[in-house]
Amino acid sequence: MSVRSGLVTLLVVLTAACSSGGSDAASDGTAQPSSTSTTVPLGPPVDVTIDGPVTGGKRDLPYNAMPEGFEDRYGYTEEEWFVSGEATAFEPSGALTDDGKWTVTPGTTAPYTTRILVRHPKDAADFNGVVLVEWNNVTAGRDSDPDFGFLHPEILGQGYAYIGVSAQAIGITGGDGRLEIPGVPPEATDPLQVWDPERYASLSHPGDAYSYDIFSQIGAIAEGRASTNPLEGFTPTAVIALGESQSASRLVTYVDAVQPVADTYDGVLIHSRGGGAAPLGDSPAGMPPTGTRVRTDLDIPVLVFETETDFSFLGFLPARQPDTDRIATWEVAGTAHADQSTLDYGIASGSRWSDAGAGIDLTALCGPANDGPQPEVARAALEALRAWVVDGTPPPASPDLMTAPDGALLRDADGNARGGIRTPAVDAPVSSLTGVGNDSSVFCSLFGQEHPLSAGRLAELYPTHTDYVEAVTTSADAAVASGFLLEVDRDAIVDEAERSSVGG
Repeated sequence: MSVRSGLVTLLVVLTAACSSGGSDAASDGTAQPSSTSTTVPLGPPVDVTIDGPVTGGKRDLPYNAMPEGFEDRYGYTEEEWFVSGEATAFEPSGALTDDGKWTVTPGTTAPYTTRILVRHPKDAADFNGVVLVEWNNVTAGRDSDPDFGFLHPEILGQGYAYIGVSAQAIGITGGDGRLEIPGVPPEATDPLQVWDPERYASLSHPGDAYSYDIFSQIGAIAEGRASTNPLEGFTPTAVIALGESQSASRLVTYVDAVQPVADTYDGVLIHSRGGGAAPLGDSPAGMPPTGTRVRTDLDIPVLVFETETDFSFLGFLPARQPDTDRIATWEVAGTAHADQSTLDYGIASGSRWSDAGAGIDLTALCGPANDGPQPEVARAALEALRAWVVDGTPPPASPDLMTAPDGALLRDADGNARGGIRTPAVDAPVSSLTGVGNDSSVFCSLFGQEHPLSAGRLAELYPTHTDYVEAVTTSADAAVASGFLLEVDRDAIVDEAERSSVGG
């Protein structure tokens, strides 16, 4: 599948979705919370004020609204809330070693006001008991929630509650450090206070050294430890943190430094990390070494999900570590850090809240994006982590992606990766799927590539259409049996194969 045209797609370097707006704007357009502010303790000495649901602003819509119709289709409610409090930065006690077994002490404190985006079933009886808290990604200089984009069919279909957290400063106020996207005007990646200065005027962020404690405080809200509760009537059995790409690197630092102190989350999904971790603070002492691993003395489950790009471009290999009774790593063949599903969701989401117009052809810019099995395997990973957290059932062990002595991924005759988690995309292939993209820009490198196999090669692999469908079915059934694919996704993959013209 080729990358689709349209500037909206360019907004989706790690974009996802969020809330819908209300209609209670003040006459001057200022955002108006529809409930009374209440100051509540989240465990001494931290207090927060929670305002919402927030409405109004010049757009009367939260940033990253879900695609039109999702609320009705899935029976969900979306709301935006503002959270204010005082956050603490952390200082390392000793060196930050690559084993992740860090000790930290509280440092300076600073006030903040951020936003959270809350989605939950309209009927509390449909809640499955698990709240997912995503560390919003700011790679492109704007707030985005890529894991919701990958996982939304499972999140919304299985009754999870979800909170997206604007944890970092750049997504709110802007600043240096955003990823350059060739051909994209600056307004396509506006931070919140530029996108809607009326709605988000009250937000204030003291800097990313405080982001970890902010994330802990939002986790405490998710647990129901606040008298003003955005999830009123929803009693959680577990709260799981998740984040993708840059957010994954911050979660590595969070679990190594802060989770042992805060003890907030019941499990963590670290999705597409590289070989390092995010800075703990602004000083050189807060910079983790390359190859930082997840500490092995945690008392909560952590599932690390890796694509091919995370090896080839982001240097994950030095951080690879053996599974333990609390840490598991899934390495997935045929996947890219961002992919066609990222673009597809970005189009669906951005068409509701984005001002960007058409005119950019990503196929010409980057080549055909990877259309591999990342979303399907990621959804299986979410369910595996939920079972691990809630029931104590450990996830299946992933085979390693096979690498050469220099760290390069080994590939078969069709150009697909060897080893790793297997799906029909690589074991009954119609394309070469890689995590390596057009290296003309960092942006393009994230999306991998897809190159269809030749007609002659397809005829060699699948003399008849039945041969192709059987190959897909055999691989899909094996992935389900191994725990790497859900039945609903297996059925969709097989159905697509049956409807295809491959073979014969």
